Amino acid sequence: MHLHRYEKIWIIFGTGALLAFLIILGIGAFYQGSQPPSCMVTIDPQNVQAHEAFKEENLGLNQVGENEYVVNILASAFNYDLGKDENGAPVKTIRIPAGAKVTFQATTSDVIHGFELAGTNVNMMLEPGYISEYETTMDNPGTYTLICNEYCGTGHHLMYATVEVYEE
Repeated sequence: MHLHRYEKIWIIFGTGALLAFLIILGIGAFYQGSQPPSCMVTIDPQNVQAHEAFKEENLGLNQVGENEYVVNILASAFNYDLGKDENGAPVKTIRIPAGAKVTFQATTSDVIHGFELAGTNVNMMLEPGYISEYETTMDNPGTYTLICNEYCGTGHHLMYATVEVYEE
């Protein structure tokens, strides 16, 4: 088989471009600390409330250190459960001080849901039987909408909550 000189050039160029792309992508992923999600923490989807983090009193915002918070969220049919306020009404807004280190822990008891905090890098998939976790620093004050970005049924468009990051 005889390859023309231009064919050889294009093959070398294409292979080199592919290798350069893969090397840059790999270095970028490791440099930024990107990791695949861990499925090491499992939970019984029929009895989610048995897990300490998802008991009614532990849902929502919990301070675990100076300027460190854990937000426990239970997703279910067209709802993000963030706990209840002092009057027993469902909480739909979480207030977090700017600059806080926040760990979002979430799971679902019914179907696959999405978990995206619009305008930030927080984006997870919630699967029954697994606890998804994402750690970030909320630096920019503002109001962010927590949305489900996985179609979960006819009431999917009603599934949202609000995270307010305020300046102290």
